[in-house]
Amino acid sequence: MHPTITRMQEVVAKGDESLIADLLAEDVSFLPPTYWKTWKGRAPVAAVLGHVGKVFSEFRYRRIMGEGKDWALEFQCKVGDLDTVGVDLITLNDNGLIQTFEVVMRPYKTIGALRDAINARVSTDARFLEFRKALS
Repeated sequence: MHPTITRMQEVVAKGDESLIADLLAEDVSFLPPTYWKTWKGRAPVAAVLGHVGKVFSEFRYRRIMGEGKDWALEFQCKVGDLDTVGVDLITLNDNGLIQTFEVVMRPYKTIGALRDAINARVSTDARFLEFRKALS
């Protein structure tokens, strides 16, 4: 298994954005399950993933599939009292850092709960005013 994928399993659920940032390419793209826009850049993506790590509970990766630059990591967790499963679709760059990070999840009800929880968290994080301007 690629060392970045191994490290990712160790740090994602912790919600520590500095550990996550070390795995991300400077120009990483993050495609969340909660809406269509793409987050771009190490700082905003690490911040979003840090918040997600604090919203998810009982997070664990169930299966990991892939080789080379392309990986799929199936996970399960809870958002509040709702169960969810999902897949992190990861593409690494030539330096072994995460270039693209896309998340797909089900069921729909849990995605709505995740969106609400993340919006509540980022509304109190002043950095997101600047990050959202960059998305527009």
